[in-house]
Amino acid sequence: MASDVFDKLVALLGEAKAKFRVIEHEAEGKSAEISAIRGNRPDQAAKAMVLDVRGGGGGRRHVLAILPGSRKLDFAAVATLFEARKCGFASPETAQELTGCVMGAVPPFALDPSLTVVVDEDLLANETLFFNAGRLDRSMELDTRDWLAVAKPRVAKIASRV
Repeated sequence: MASDVFDKLVALLGEAKAKFRVIEHEAEGKSAEISAIRGNRPDQAAKAMVLDVRGGGGGRRHVLAILPGSRKLDFAAVATLFEARKCGFASPETAQELTGCVMGAVPPFALDPSLTVVVDEDLLANETLFFNAGRLDRSMELDTRDWLAVAKPRVAKIASRV
């Protein structure tokens, strides 16, 4: 399953003629640790989290929140953005079903059309982004403009300082 996601990412980015490179490394899913292994600053890491957003006009939906690895998610900001009453993490089972990945390996792309992508605006200050590419032992470095063109996220303030 994980290599399927990795292969889909490589194909998607190749078709888009995106500038990226694959980084093979020991298996790791925690933001600070993987940033040290890859040699990137934590604020360059695109941390992806599957959220369960409920209530309000949109009913229940799932959101893929992308934020700098050095930040914490502001659940209230996401709830407000989607005009919802409540926002929390999706269950690990739901997240894995929607992404095809184990926690920590989720890339910043919605390969499932039911996921809406939202990114914290501060992440976009980086020329390139680093992220686990569907596997705990593979990462990618990707040009930020290419990521924006392919992922087509909503941009908002959804992270707070750690």
